[in-house]
Amino acid sequence: MKRNKATETIFVCQGCGYQSLKWMGKCPECGEWNGLVEERRSPTLSSGGLTVARRSRPVPIDAVEMNHQGRIRTGIQEFDRVLGGGLVPGSLILIGGDPGIGKSTLMLQVLYRLAHRNHKVLYVSGEESLEQIKLRSDRLGTVSQHLWVVSEVALESIKAMADEIGPNVMVVDSVQTVFTSELTSAPGSVSQVREATMHLMHLAKRTGIPIFLVGHVTKEGAIAGPRLLEHMVDTVLYFEGEQNNIFRILRAVKNRFGSTNEIGVFEMKDNGLDEVENPSSIFVSEHPFLASGSVVTASVEGSRPILLELQALVGQANFGTPRRTVLGVDYNRVSLVVAVMEKKLGLQLMNQDIFVNVTGGVKVNEPAVDLGIAAAIASSFFDKPVKGRPVVLGEIGLTGEVRGINQAEPRVHEARKMGFRRCLLPENNLKRLKGVADIEMVGVSAISEIVDLLF
Repeated sequence: MKRNKATETIFVCQGCGYQSLKWMGKCPECGEWNGLVEERRSPTLSSGGLTVARRSRPVPIDAVEMNHQGRIRTGIQEFDRVLGGGLVPGSLILIGGDPGIGKSTLMLQVLYRLAHRNHKVLYVSGEESLEQIKLRSDRLGTVSQHLWVVSEVALESIKAMADEIGPNVMVVDSVQTVFTSELTSAPGSVSQVREATMHLMHLAKRTGIPIFLVGHVTKEGAIAGPRLLEHMVDTVLYFEGEQNNIFRILRAVKNRFGSTNEIGVFEMKDNGLDEVENPSSIFVSEHPFLASGSVVTASVEGSRPILLELQALVGQANFGTPRRTVLGVDYNRVSLVVAVMEKKLGLQLMNQDIFVNVTGGVKVNEPAVDLGIAAAIASSFFDKPVKGRPVVLGEIGLTGEVRGINQAEPRVHEARKMGFRRCLLPENNLKRLKGVADIEMVGVSAISEIVDLLF
């Protein structure tokens, strides 16, 4: 008996999109258990459900006519900074974050700023009714006649509305709720999310409308759905932060039109999100200068240096295996620094519990804060505060040397601007650095020197 190809079913992994003709308990691609779900396959969707209107022809790259339409600025400097200077026409942007972190709030405030500049914007919500959107908009103060809202989940209706209204910017919140009737699988499945993203991508490229896709995240923190989504879109943004912390970090992990090193800092308030134009003043505002285990360092995020407070707590281990708890910095780098301190400083840390934290919920992933980590751990171990209120910079090598760092000059200028009058930095950077007024710069060539300089 022949199988009907029109009704043939396949099993699709909801984590990575792997397809199989039979059910399996464990996905052989990503290793997820019980992730394969039965879906109906239609032979008409072999080309992704897209019809080709005309065949494209290759042309010499120097003959390509450029559209000189500039970026669309939202008016929120922190948001524009992460995007690389504003919205690029026709771009598809995926933004993800934990539930309740403020993704919908941020998108509504961005659209309001654009509407305030006489841009026609469209907010498509698949999770809220129009009354709920209006209630939240009244609370945030984002009511505008140029801000159009609709509660819709059908992909065909969303495309028709975009062609009819012709918005300058559009938001789809969220992409996991959008479905097309061409597929029989449930909304939120891999097939539906992939098909909806493909159609919205072609809509953005065809019309030149920048489209934001709000995405749910998994329990591991990654955007739900196959990794293919992040390859299809132009920009991937993650909205980070703890729900019990007032600060939110907007970080770009992929950006075809800008840097992926920039971050935007926001503060959650009753009336929505406020941008923090000077994060250094926030992150070091409560720095206890006379407390042990607290050191200020400087991290460069994109083109902007930010002063951060590193805190360490060292105490006698009550059990056989000492604890190592690290928040905000790389766990392996802290382990490396601790090993070098035991070898080169003679500190008995192998039987000590060590806790390291970056205040404000910021995550730092650069070696320039190594010396700051070592200073904070040593300060807590000796139970002495660092003297002179310094900003500590430097990368530590396995032989105990303090290696040079990049962009040392803007870090020192940021420290001077925030009122610090002493800075410890690598000797190699000090030789190449021009004199900076009103701040004492001390060169360090080995980790063994920090004990005499700071305690």
